[in-house]
Amino acid sequence: MKTVNVNIVTPDGPVYESAVEMVSTKAQSGELGILPGHIPMVAPLEIGAVRLKKEGRTELVALTGGFLEVRPEQVTILAQAAEPATEIDIERAKEARQRAERLLQAQQDNVDFKRAELALRRAMNRIDVYENKM
Repeated sequence: MKTVNVNIVTPDGPVYESAVEMVSTKAQSGELGILPGHIPMVAPLEIGAVRLKKEGRTELVALTGGFLEVRPEQVTILAQAAEPATEIDIERAKEARQRAERLLQAQQDNVDFKRAELALRRAMNRIDVYENKM
């Protein structure tokens, strides 16, 4: 079966490198599915999971957003942060969710609600990716 090389990179370095059969992720314009030979494109990504189909199984990586560059034989994802499902510290993610929920419920003037909302979305994404790992 044909494959496409995938690199997921953060400022701290590479997070994932492999040849896969299909890449699925959520861009700001909607859900994207990328197969080998896809037309070149660049797209901004939402907070969400990258699903990587490889040898009949699906691997998941949690992203905090970023950019996707597609070339016919190469997909590169540049993200501020990314974690493979197998490396997510679920207790830390649950604590982050609780902190964000407390901030959002506090109704205090000194709380940056947009920042707390983004922290909640990131934590929920990490929890979802961890719970759906295969």
